[in-house]
Amino acid sequence: MHKKRIVVKVGTNVMTNMNNRIVGPILKNLVRQIAYLYERDIITILVSSGSAIAGKEVLGSCMAEDKSTRRQIYSSVGQPRMMRHYYTMFHDFGMRCGQVLATKRDFAPGRYRENMINCYEGLLSEGIIPIANEDDAVSLSMSMFSDNDELASLVAQLVNADSLIMLTDIDGLYTGHPDDKNTKLLHEVKVHDDVEQYVQENEKGEGEGRGGMQSKLKIAKDTASKNIPTYIANGKEENVIIDIVEGKKLGTKFTI
Repeated sequence: MHKKRIVVKVGTNVMTNMNNRIVGPILKNLVRQIAYLYERDIITILVSSGSAIAGKEVLGSCMAEDKSTRRQIYSSVGQPRMMRHYYTMFHDFGMRCGQVLATKRDFAPGRYRENMINCYEGLLSEGIIPIANEDDAVSLSMSMFSDNDELASLVAQLVNADSLIMLTDIDGLYTGHPDDKNTKLLHEVKVHDDVEQYVQENEKGEGEGRGGMQSKLKIAKDTASKNIPTYIANGKEENVIIDIVEGKKLGTKFTI
């Protein structure tokens, strides 16, 4: 049994460039860090976005007029592509990974939740890195997660994780717009601190993910209130996961 468990959520904006193309070296760097921690008896559950943008990269335009149907099509095509990337990269580091797709129903109390626990515990006991994502191909509106931040939080609670790290394309929560020279990065936030005033609105295109800083802030506070320290940090930094686990002052940390 590993000494620690962490959940790492990587958003679409981390793994893509300005042209919305998936950047392989960024994915490989994430896998490298997970492999480094694994050798130090810390196992990671990876919650990965990217299936929709990976499918859109392959298909380009889609004839389906309904937005939900397009999401299903893009995700169905993109998910195996994402897993091929991860399978190859983990294999290069002598590691194994497994796919876990879920809907919100799977976390409801009862047999579905018990089944999810059995799945994760089985994978972790074998030293296999679970790679989680929403099952976009079959999710109904009423059983969809608000975004993968919510999924990551539920997984962290499910496996009694020691911490949750949500990786995005900015350094954390700021007191204003990140590009403003007068803004400051908040390194630590308590769950009852009123920091919602600092959240900036964002606009995303189709396939670019549903979450924004407002969602991350809500999820981070909620997860931290369950006694799971939660971080929002820049996933494009070379050693961001390792540095956080080793206690370096990086990103924004949320605690009780």
